[in-house]
Amino acid sequence: MSKVDFSQQSDSELLATYSELMEELRQRQLIRTSNNPVADYAEKFTIECLGLRGMGKEQKGFDAVDAKGRKYQIKGRRLTRHNSSRQLGVIRNLKERLFDYLIAVIFNEAFGVQEIWKIPYDFVARNSKFSKLQNGYIFFAKPDVLAANKGVTRIR
Repeated sequence: MSKVDFSQQSDSELLATYSELMEELRQRQLIRTSNNPVADYAEKFTIECLGLRGMGKEQKGFDAVDAKGRKYQIKGRRLTRHNSSRQLGVIRNLKERLFDYLIAVIFNEAFGVQEIWKIPYDFVARNSKFSKLQNGYIFFAKPDVLAANKGVTRIR
């Protein structure tokens, strides 16, 4: 795949291109919102990969369920040359135990799936820190920590 040269486009042209791209991704049902596509794509990929049933945007605390009724919160992170942080999106209402497993999808810069982790709620609760600023819990999907825990499964 060849790279597109955007260097001759103005700032407003680049933003218009981004808007068009986001709409095309929505039409193809790769994403559900007009937000950063990482979260939506992580959900879609996970639901298809694991054969889960996706929940609507209105569902509080989890994104999908499996055939046994287990609930999954799905979080994605895209690693780039500018940001290699493995901090997942904020987890709201963690103390309410609204999910059974957290699925962490780690993408490379080009949105290729690099890792998928299935992490039990108890591990997430023990290893998350509350952020007043973000009004939720912060969890880092560090592979060395995840791999060292027997309850955590690396799916990919």
